[in-house]
Amino acid sequence: MSRIRKTFEQLKAQNRCALIPFITAGDPDGELTLPLLRALVEGGADIIELGVPFSDPMADGPTIQRASERALKNGMNLRGVLAIVRRFRTEDTVTPIVLMGYANPLEAYGSDFAIDAAAAGVDGVLTVDYPPEECVEFAAGLRRAGIDPIFLLAPTSIERRFGEVAAAGSGYIYYVSLTGVTGAGQVDYAEVARRIPEIRRKVGMPVGVGFGIRDAASAAKIAVIADAVVIGSRIIEEIENSPRAEATLRVTAFLRGIRAAIDEVSR
Repeated sequence: MSRIRKTFEQLKAQNRCALIPFITAGDPDGELTLPLLRALVEGGADIIELGVPFSDPMADGPTIQRASERALKNGMNLRGVLAIVRRFRTEDTVTPIVLMGYANPLEAYGSDFAIDAAAAGVDGVLTVDYPPEECVEFAAGLRRAGIDPIFLLAPTSIERRFGEVAAAGSGYIYYVSLTGVTGAGQVDYAEVARRIPEIRRKVGMPVGVGFGIRDAASAAKIAVIADAVVIGSRIIEEIENSPRAEATLRVTAFLRGIRAAIDEVSR
């Protein structure tokens, strides 16, 4: 059983919603990423999405774009990301790590990616610009290595897409709560509540909801209807607005507030 599946099964037994924070590897620098991962766990993360920086993050708003730019300037690349995960695994063998990014760095890495990622301790890979019908072999290679291929669904996703995602993916579904980029727009909670049960029935996986979740109130509203709350841009803002020496403490404090709000509505 994968760490991701085990995590969701444990949370379901406890009637709790998963908290999935996102940070970008190498932001604000490579040395602070590992302490930030620890801070996320201390703040209550159940699964962590670790962003692989890319020069053209088309699905991301300005906040995560800035994070990618800083990381790239610091020399962070996919091999560096795997090295961070490897170090994290020496002290944490429980918290699942999902790499989130774009196809270009994966293709540049080459055919050994799945094997190397599994050896480093990666549990899932979400590639924003890999639609399921165009990466059947890639997804199968991840699964052979014991890694969950994770896919996006959106308010605009059609019926056929549900079947494609169910066939190619595993772990969980990342449901984009609004059209647009990360960190922008207002979530239509009624529409999310309408869509989530349908996705669960047709895809057969837990559903995490992201985009537009910025505080305890919005996280709690999503926690009532989804299996996981995904929050990224707001955490990046906390990092970039903090003195370096205080970044981990502020991230932990912020995430604890989100965790408390989620747990309150899950009881």
